[in-house]
Amino acid sequence: MKKFIFDVDGTLTPSRKEIVHEFWAPFLIFCRHHDVYLVTGSDRQKTLDQLGLDICYTAKRVYNCSGSDVYERDVNVYRDDWELPKDIERFLLDELDYSQFPIRNGNHIERRPGGVNFSIMGRDKDPMLGREEYIKWDKERLEREDISDRLKNNFPELNVQIGGQTGLDISDKDKSQILRDFSKDDEIHFFGDMMKEGENDYPLAKAVQEMGGYAYYVKDWKDTQVRINNIVCRKGTQLTLAF
Repeated sequence: MKKFIFDVDGTLTPSRKEIVHEFWAPFLIFCRHHDVYLVTGSDRQKTLDQLGLDICYTAKRVYNCSGSDVYERDVNVYRDDWELPKDIERFLLDELDYSQFPIRNGNHIERRPGGVNFSIMGRDKDPMLGREEYIKWDKERLEREDISDRLKNNFPELNVQIGGQTGLDISDKDKSQILRDFSKDDEIHFFGDMMKEGENDYPLAKAVQEMGGYAYYVKDWKDTQVRINNIVCRKGTQLTLAF
């Protein structure tokens, strides 16, 4: 049986934004006709804000917090109780002090079920304040990559993934944990925008391929739309998600 797994941020939606209307309707139709699962580093409320109730309730399961907080419609079917150890929290606060990036919004260590998201710019106040500046800063200085390397060197038991455009996802597990709910008989198709080694879609993409499934790197929601149609529509059919 074909099963479709989608990352959310940057794959189904513009980064940190709601799904665009022109994609919302056809993707909802796709969800109604196929077994669709959603996996994201974001918490449940953020996922609902980005995709809306219709898509989240039509999907078979929604794996929030990289699979550590799982919902079927409005029922919480699984939640990981892992908490950030104090020594790692102190390490992150030292990294925050060390960074020279000037814009600070507060809430730099955002606690989520089963993990945390660490952000130098922070997520309180206006979460978009300084976002473009930090994206440029990080591309030039590779700050998140350096912090990730230091975390892994000091805490080798920790799972650290570069997530989104401004943060690090930190936990004891990664997105590949969701495959506990799938079998070797499933034909899995996974779509994500962060599939390089060290990024948060990589572990799941690698595990899916090891199970004989397929992983598709996408640049944005438009690319996702095209790739879905390449799979479910006959060759030469217009790419409009029409089923």
